[in-house]
Amino acid sequence: MTEKTANHNTEEASYQELHRPASEFETRNDYLEHELKIMKPRRWGLNLPGRDFRFEWEDLVPAIAGTIGITVMYSAVMAAWASGLTEKWPNVNLGADFAIQVMRVEMLIPALLFCVVSSGFINPRANLGGNHGPMIPLIGTIALAGAHPLALAILIGIFGLILSWLKGGSRLVNLTSSGVAGGLLVYLGFMGAKSQITSLFDWSAGLQVKHALDYSLSYVAFVILLVNVVIYAYLAKVEKRWLAIPLCSITAIILAFALGAGLDLEFVTAPGLPNLNPVYWWGSTETGWQLGLPNLSHFIASLPFAILAVAMWSPDFLGHRIFQELNYPKGADKVLMDVDDTMTTCSLRQIVGTAVGGGNITSSWGTYMIPAAIAKRPIPAGAILLGLMCIVVAIAGYPMDVAVWRPVMSIALLVGVFLPLLEAGLQMVKDSVSSQAAGICIFAAFVSNPVLAWALTMFLDNNGLIGDKERPKNLSFVDRIVIPGLAFVICLAAMLAVGMIKGIPAII
Repeated sequence: MTEKTANHNTEEASYQELHRPASEFETRNDYLEHELKIMKPRRWGLNLPGRDFRFEWEDLVPAIAGTIGITVMYSAVMAAWASGLTEKWPNVNLGADFAIQVMRVEMLIPALLFCVVSSGFINPRANLGGNHGPMIPLIGTIALAGAHPLALAILIGIFGLILSWLKGGSRLVNLTSSGVAGGLLVYLGFMGAKSQITSLFDWSAGLQVKHALDYSLSYVAFVILLVNVVIYAYLAKVEKRWLAIPLCSITAIILAFALGAGLDLEFVTAPGLPNLNPVYWWGSTETGWQLGLPNLSHFIASLPFAILAVAMWSPDFLGHRIFQELNYPKGADKVLMDVDDTMTTCSLRQIVGTAVGGGNITSSWGTYMIPAAIAKRPIPAGAILLGLMCIVVAIAGYPMDVAVWRPVMSIALLVGVFLPLLEAGLQMVKDSVSSQAAGICIFAAFVSNPVLAWALTMFLDNNGLIGDKERPKNLSFVDRIVIPGLAFVICLAAMLAVGMIKGIPAII
């Protein structure tokens, strides 16, 4: 049989027919890579375990990482909404209990619909809709500007669906060179790692005052980081980095308790269920968000922030897609995340999640996708496990306290997201041409922010002003000027409107 005939037969054969047991492969890695190559997920169709994909114990890694990551993110988001809206409106008084209940809503209905059902069974080419991390610092500003969470969600959903329909996300990804993408990943990885390391040291330094101790526990952070650096380096050497999140998180807990910092872990979130009636959350100024339904002024105040959120999707999605490409074998194209399908899923998740009472701002779920790519696993099985874990954690309550405890949170994000991002970015910068584009992207990110830096360097790179001078010859006028130029102008206008450019006050 010729190679061409064999390839044709492979294309025609189903996943079930091509599947082979793990025992037939020399290594576990060979088996996992074979699984990635033979999967043929149905887009917007029914995908079934056994017929279209399988559960492997490696799927637990991204599921655990995603659960920890999203619990942390939701905690920050809901607390920021509660504080900002309480300050803005005299009749609104939202406290810690409100934030916990909204977190639970987000971890129940959206997790079931858009993790288990959507990415698990309906379209495994779409990454899960998670949290839009870069928007978290802006939530207080959004609330004080008079925006309404439901109005914001509706606008983000509409703009996202339009961009997805126009195939804008995938077009922008294809127009981003490896140098620009590498620089973006290096910056995000470096800044994220720096933030978590600083937070961990601040936590340990504050334990003495917080708990009125006669001795200092400032060294706890150093010991936790040092031990986990050694563990992470060893896992990288033996090609088991997908074990980093559970192993390093457990190590952080053990070390914290062994060194006397365990007294800081408090279990305060009792088991329970939130109110799942949308009318409770949005139907009155006395219950739920205490805002009622949005009016025209709410939509106007939310508009620039919605534009900004969707404009920031493309570089976010780009990083996750590239991470898959770097870790998956050749021939695994059919299981790579589809950027436009992910935008569709995120847009729908944004509208539905907020309509039922949530307050999340959605983007591609990085704390799931990055560990999944490292573990060489496709989206569906882990998505189902992640959705179920979120539901269990939301109902049980107490695991939420463990997930947001500083040693667990910082170490999980470090080894599961930011260090892999840093490594992936460095891998993409392979020559002087790509290093020039990467360097300009990093510099521009420090001057402004990573989204504006991405848009600017993409424009410069596609016109031969930096990076590969031959690149413009292979691009049309639309790809060189129109699309990158529009991306830059839209990002800049949105950031000027909301005050994201340093030294320039917000226009609105």
